[in-house]
Amino acid sequence: MTRIISVVTPVYDGGDEYLCEAYESLRDERDRLPNGWDVQWLVQEDGTTGRPLNALPSQSWISPGQGSKGGAGATRTMALSRATGELVRTLDADDVIAPGGLARDIAAMEEHPEMGWCVSAGLDLLPDGSKVAGPYDPPEGPLAYETLLRAFDEDRFPVMGQHLTARTSLLLAVGAWPTLPAWETVAVVLLCAAVSDGWMIETPGGHYRKHPAQTTAQAGYVGITDADQLRVVVRAQAEALHATGWRWHAGG
Repeated sequence: MTRIISVVTPVYDGGDEYLCEAYESLRDERDRLPNGWDVQWLVQEDGTTGRPLNALPSQSWISPGQGSKGGAGATRTMALSRATGELVRTLDADDVIAPGGLARDIAAMEEHPEMGWCVSAGLDLLPDGSKVAGPYDPPEGPLAYETLLRAFDEDRFPVMGQHLTARTSLLLAVGAWPTLPAWETVAVVLLCAAVSDGWMIETPGGHYRKHPAQTTAQAGYVGITDADQLRVVVRAQAEALHATGWRWHAGG
């Protein structure tokens, strides 16, 4: 029986300029997966125009969908309605998977069955084609909730939520991606970490494209007026979940 890793990509009308490159990176990754594994690509439009999905080839492993506009977090979460994989991996519409990235994610989860999630280092892909490593990348090894929360408080969050791979049962149990105006990829890592240790993969798993049109480069995102409220609620949600004492474990 084929085992599946579901890759979730949110896209909005006008935000599909690099979607074909994301597709090509996943197409190539399918040949690098361990025996018995395959990819399901869940491309979900934040909206119902259908336009950003038109460029996608009609292939059995690609599952396009659309829904009411709700932002990136809600769009990712709604894509899970079609997920068949035991693992879920995030991929933004303007990013690409690094060669071997998915295979390393799968290997990490296979080698650490007690852990519910992993995350890989990332490289910023600059407009001139150069790649730059993140400033706070942790070394290979376990990632504990307390370490991540301390880094969040110090505004030095060390991992890229865009490179999260989580067991589907864990992701659903923590409510998937929160419907926040920003930082939903950071929030979901903290929520997963609140109930399960994770694993850091130091080899970059993807390229985070930096370009003027990206959502995180927009003035409304960078200079978000409710950033203080956002910081409070992201932390409070994670702490409330952690305080329950419940721990995720394989099988329930």
